[in-house]
Amino acid sequence: MKRADVNEAAPIIDRMLALLISFVPSKGPSGINVRTAVGDTRANARVLCTNDALGPSLDNCFVQARLAGVTWPQIEAVRLQVDGEPVTTLGGALVKNAGVRLCLATIAEIIAAATFVSRQDVDTTKATLLPPFQDAEEIAADEMDQATFQSLISLHGALTNHLVQTALPLPRMLQYQFYKVLPSLVMAYKLYDDASRCDELRAENKIVHPAFCPLQGEALSQ
Repeated sequence: MKRADVNEAAPIIDRMLALLISFVPSKGPSGINVRTAVGDTRANARVLCTNDALGPSLDNCFVQARLAGVTWPQIEAVRLQVDGEPVTTLGGALVKNAGVRLCLATIAEIIAAATFVSRQDVDTTKATLLPPFQDAEEIAADEMDQATFQSLISLHGALTNHLVQTALPLPRMLQYQFYKVLPSLVMAYKLYDDASRCDELRAENKIVHPAFCPLQGEALSQ
């Protein structure tokens, strides 16, 4: 990259990785690899950009963050920040787009390994990720970057298919309504014929006191 490109790209990298590392515990072995990777990349961002060698180092930061347990909504927060970065140089645009695409790839890997408990969660995830993928695909198409466009399309398709297949065996969320205020134990027995699922009802409906549950709420269909 030229100096003007580096001057714009390096701060974008720094802000991106500063937010990424904020989701990792500041102490303990779980995040040591992330902190090392992020620290090295931030410290050498200008040199890496100048030598057009940023890719592997930046990718490693996201890989280590995923292995350390960073969640996909946290990676989505990083993507939103990077996507909002104003750029005027080619180098800045390249780093911005690379950051967005790494976020999407990391999100896909996290979701592929996730366990869902209700079809509603799967549908919400699918709907949330549709606009980011569509925006990234449109940018790649506008840039005439055929390889990246095809990769994004393939990743998006694979992720959508995975979510659809994951949702098929899962129960749906249904609305319920009782005629009077009941304890969660009684509600769980009436809904599931299993009073031990009262904790599930409390968590799903954010019930403050288990002895006085709201008349209306949501429950799994099975």
